Amino acid sequence: MSRLIFNAFVMNTPSHLSTGMWRIPGDTSHRHDSLSHWTELAALLERGRFDALFMADTYGLSDVYGGSADAALRGAVQVPLHDPLLVVSAMANATRNLCFGVTCSTSYEAPFALARRFSTLDHLTQGRIGWNIVTSASDSAARNFGLEQQRDHASRYERAEEFLDVCYKLWEGSWEDGALLHDTERGVYVDPARVHRIGHRGAHFSVDGPHLVEPSPQRTPLLYQAGASAQGRAFASRHAECVFVGAPSKQALKRTVDKLRSAFSDAGRDPLSVPIIAEHTVITAPDSARAHEKHDAYKRVASEEGALVLMSGWTGIDLSQLEPDAPFEHRESHAIQSAVEAMSAADPGRVWSIAEIARWGTIGGLSPVTVGGPGEVADALQEWVADTGIDGFNLSYAAMDESFRDFVELIVPELQARGVYQREYAAGTFREKLFAGGARLSAPHPATAYRLS
Repeated sequence: MSRLIFNAFVMNTPSHLSTGMWRIPGDTSHRHDSLSHWTELAALLERGRFDALFMADTYGLSDVYGGSADAALRGAVQVPLHDPLLVVSAMANATRNLCFGVTCSTSYEAPFALARRFSTLDHLTQGRIGWNIVTSASDSAARNFGLEQQRDHASRYERAEEFLDVCYKLWEGSWEDGALLHDTERGVYVDPARVHRIGHRGAHFSVDGPHLVEPSPQRTPLLYQAGASAQGRAFASRHAECVFVGAPSKQALKRTVDKLRSAFSDAGRDPLSVPIIAEHTVITAPDSARAHEKHDAYKRVASEEGALVLMSGWTGIDLSQLEPDAPFEHRESHAIQSAVEAMSAADPGRVWSIAEIARWGTIGGLSPVTVGGPGEVADALQEWVADTGIDGFNLSYAAMDESFRDFVELIVPELQARGVYQREYAAGTFREKLFAGGARLSAPHPATAYRLS
């Protein structure tokens, strides 16, 4: 087993996936509005040799449960929610090697503006920025951008394809290498002949250009993708350098991994060349007994209603309208289709009740939870890799920042001793650290088709 990828999975909010845990004594998530909170977390993760801090985001409140956002607001279920991009430069300044993946939506962003922000961050982080490409999946978000409801699943991905096309033109095809001269003697900062308008005219976007930012270390940020539906897999097969997935059981996760590998192969890509990173939650302590005591303490505080608020938002199904002992069954939805599928197939052969879904989702959301001492946790993580074919983990937290501190102090040394966790960072950009190649995308990725030099 080669070295695994480990990211910390967070959100700029008091409660990400473990609902109600902001009430735990010592939890620091209420400090999410403070730069020091983020710089201290980044320093901790770099000390623990995490590959990246991976930031989730959304543009809408979870307002499906009960037909309103009241429960989300009462329980701080992903609200208040601050912009994730704005804290990255401070964290980058507090670190030298930790990388940053940020979720941004193609459904509600403008490609010209988002391309400029990512180019700026690629400069400020010295090439340590990545984009987790999502299409968004809530009517609440749609209403914040002038729509009555979200676009259907297929339309969102059609827009995403053109969105990426525009970004690639800006990042790779607008400025030639050598356009920036900074020639003080001749008084020429940029060679106009080497900067080009992109002149994009499409079904969704009209962008003249040129790009406003000079070429950054990576030009195109490292590209993550997080949709595991059929259309999401097809999108990933064309664009993704890494894929983030979530599944609650080994059986469900392996099915997802196998489908993704097949999609990569069908697209003519080496199916093992794209790392697949799975969401997971770890609760640990110096020994198993204390880890389980900690888990029990967490469960006493965690909010089952908050879990149903999240699940309702992800699936588009108001779970408050179902009896606690009612079975959860697959339903067609324009929301996060992979979440609907995962909840329906969490444990093949088992029919989950709404009450069981609530209890299961309180810590870690849809992710599996591993509880135990360092050896137990390391064994379990390696088994998940061996049994499913994943390449690493996006580790969510139960308590901020206790969960990450525990992992750094207890689990990292154990995994390093087993040779599956990096001891030192590789040099270079996000792309170079992960793939030991060049800083820029290489052919046959579609972005390279727009390259001028």
